[in-house]
Amino acid sequence: MPNTKRNTFLFASLFIGLLLLFFTNISLGSVTIPFKEVFNSLTGGNVSKQAWEYIIINYRLPKAITAIVTGMGLATSGLLMQTLFRNPLAGPDVLGLSSGASLGVAFVILGAGFLPAFLGDIVLSSYGIVLASTAGSFLVLLLVLFVSQKLRDTIAILIVGLMFGSFTSAFVGVLTYFSTAEQLQKFTFWSLGSLGNLPWPSIGILSVCVGLGLLMSVFSIKPLNALLLGENYARSLGMNFQKTRLIIILATSILAGSITAFVGPIAFIGIAVPHIAKLLFQTSNHVILYWSTLLLGAAIMLFCDVVSQMPGGDITLPINAITSIIGAPVVVWLLVRKRKMMN
Repeated sequence: MPNTKRNTFLFASLFIGLLLLFFTNISLGSVTIPFKEVFNSLTGGNVSKQAWEYIIINYRLPKAITAIVTGMGLATSGLLMQTLFRNPLAGPDVLGLSSGASLGVAFVILGAGFLPAFLGDIVLSSYGIVLASTAGSFLVLLLVLFVSQKLRDTIAILIVGLMFGSFTSAFVGVLTYFSTAEQLQKFTFWSLGSLGNLPWPSIGILSVCVGLGLLMSVFSIKPLNALLLGENYARSLGMNFQKTRLIIILATSILAGSITAFVGPIAFIGIAVPHIAKLLFQTSNHVILYWSTLLLGAAIMLFCDVVSQMPGGDITLPINAITSIIGAPVVVWLLVRKRKMMN
């Protein structure tokens, strides 16, 4: 009973914290907008300044929604991979999907100079980059799925995914070597990640893809609990391990692939958030971990985005750098604190 009350309190606190971070994210920036005005704008009320209304609806609300969707998707995919491979260092990029997406974008950005001018402008558009990223991620996914049907050992699939990632990263390195400074700058900006500048149609597509991945993940909660004790134990319970593994890989691919395509590669969230959820709720039950990881992923992503905006200034720092700078020390501190408590 005490655990139930504790979990209820933690979930309520996380939800309230997520709401506060959502309003804070929209309120702060180069122009500070009062919470009351943000609330009025989102609920259809009157906003005292027309400029504030325009900023909220066209810039800050889309970015906040993108942060929530991205945080949820990456955190969940990290939880899936860590449980499937029983490896605490596994993340959404462990299958090589992010590297495949980077390879697709590298082909477009770094190879655009070899194309005719009119064609180069088309492929270098925002949708051209998204399509290239999706194609690269999908190609790696097909290879991983093909290998997963041939191999029974899950650890072997992990190694194959890492090898695909190394191969695509090496290919990107070759392309960068022969690229101009301008092309390298564009590719570097993409690799740093960005939650802004997504139009509403793109946010809609991203939300549908992430929603599909999360829905597939929900059906994997019970099998994930069985996998904690190993593949043989899961099979002894009558679980179709091959089917479950395929669903988990597909869900992770949809989540990580779509997010990388639209916002670029985002570090830390997928690896660290599941660990924070486990330390916070002190459980390995995925019924609790799944929903806590969702809320924590969204909240941490919003917090990192608030920091990246440099409230009160005109500078916006790369979100990929902020997630790592803030996240890594927090995880180290939590792990050290947990060890002290155990001693």
